[in-house]
Amino acid sequence: MITTKKLDLLLLATSLMTVSTIVAILTLFPETGKSGANYIFNLLTMIFGAPILLIVFFAVVFLVILGFSKYGNIRLGSSKPEYSTFSWVAMMICAGLGSATVYWAFAEWAYYFTSPPLGIEKGTTEAYEISTAYNLFHWGVSAWSTYCIAALPVAYHFHVRKNPGLSLSAVCSAVRGNKEITPMWRRLYRLIDTIFIFTCFGGLSITLGVSVPMVAEILSSIIGIKPSFGMNLGIILFISAIFSLSSYVGIAKGMARISSVNTYLALGFCLAVFIIGPTLYITKSTVNGLGTMFQNFIKMSLWTDPVESSGFPEGWTIFYWLYWITYTPFVALFITKVSKGRTIRAVITNMLVSGSAGCFFFFGVIGNFSQHANINGLVDVAGMVAAGQGNPAIVQLLNTLPMSAIFIVLFAAISILFLATTLDSAAFTMASTVTRGLKEGEDPSPINRLFWCIMLAAVPLAMLFIEAPLNTIKTCAIVTSIPLSFILGYMVYGFIKWLKTDYGHKTVEAILQESAAKSNETISEPA
Repeated sequence: MITTKKLDLLLLATSLMTVSTIVAILTLFPETGKSGANYIFNLLTMIFGAPILLIVFFAVVFLVILGFSKYGNIRLGSSKPEYSTFSWVAMMICAGLGSATVYWAFAEWAYYFTSPPLGIEKGTTEAYEISTAYNLFHWGVSAWSTYCIAALPVAYHFHVRKNPGLSLSAVCSAVRGNKEITPMWRRLYRLIDTIFIFTCFGGLSITLGVSVPMVAEILSSIIGIKPSFGMNLGIILFISAIFSLSSYVGIAKGMARISSVNTYLALGFCLAVFIIGPTLYITKSTVNGLGTMFQNFIKMSLWTDPVESSGFPEGWTIFYWLYWITYTPFVALFITKVSKGRTIRAVITNMLVSGSAGCFFFFGVIGNFSQHANINGLVDVAGMVAAGQGNPAIVQLLNTLPMSAIFIVLFAAISILFLATTLDSAAFTMASTVTRGLKEGEDPSPINRLFWCIMLAAVPLAMLFIEAPLNTIKTCAIVTSIPLSFILGYMVYGFIKWLKTDYGHKTVEAILQESAAKSNETISEPA
């Protein structure tokens, strides 16, 4: 049901002013912005690096324990699931990844190969193997745990406690017990929502800043026109039209259908590369990478490199965890909206297992296809990535495949649809944040969602206009994710308190019976 509730115009104005100021600074003073970004990136990763590693590691432990506990049987909402399992998982993965994923799938291992972690010498067999393991690690269970641990408090607040408001400030207010909102608390709640909106722009600046030039490079190889800012602008406008239409028509008609189509295309693309490409090498290297990752999971999770201080943990693992945290607000709110009728155990299982498995498959196939081409001298992927030529390297890799033109077109379509679904989910949750008192079963207005679809292109366009390097783009994620981490910590504290208050005194059987009654199903609940 679409809501006609009033917008929080002050929050809307504050958020737009903040974003506009950043865009103006980046556009008018690009060199100052770049140098300032590098300084902030190094400072914040040094100060908050070790705590972030600990937080993400213990998030994984907490979610595994919660999933196997009696609380895993709690159903989020009083109905059967609204979407099929395939559509639900597809929307979750598409909202959580975006088209930046396809760039990193091809190129990320090369960064690790040329500057390997754990004291391994570059250019060696060990460097190839650890690069695959770290590629899978950075997109696996730990990463998805950041989404999940943020999504559960919001979903419980909205579907179980039936509290109004689909925003971080609404959750924080509910944790306080919905006490009287004094002017001080009102300002604090508005600051929380401003941080949320700012975080969305920070995370999406990375996605568009990496993926749009990649799509431009791919299209240039097809039509023979040199990539330019005008082409980047055209791509963003085209993508904006897709996700604006999707957002306008709603989740069920727009997001669900696009996500399903894109998931089928991505699976088909990977299967084709797997079958036509170096099948044996892809299989062996992926299995070996998974073994290395799981064998060294704790070490990789907590490695800070205190002696040599190579910068690898700060530049990659810590950055990635903070990058994923920037996505947690809108992914959490979006997952809340599409997970009505699911159990806590189902949400945890699908996010940590299905989400990770999807990334393992995607990165295993594409990453090792790329790595095999480098080993056999077909494309100097490592050298081109080190020289800042990652996008041309991807085009050359696709050209090594039979019927390369078909693969290139399909790859471009997947990238665009991934990006459209990510921006669609972001627009929905930002529209929800500025809509007062949103209740279960209500959606923000189509015009509200359409407005945020248009606004989401501003910061990435500024990044592309100044040709911001990767570290400048990374800093957007770092700056926004650190204050957000404290907000998420408070939400998780409230979530644990709610679980103990509402279900701490109930037995497993009682929770199962209540869950079954809500869904009109039998007591057995598959994960």
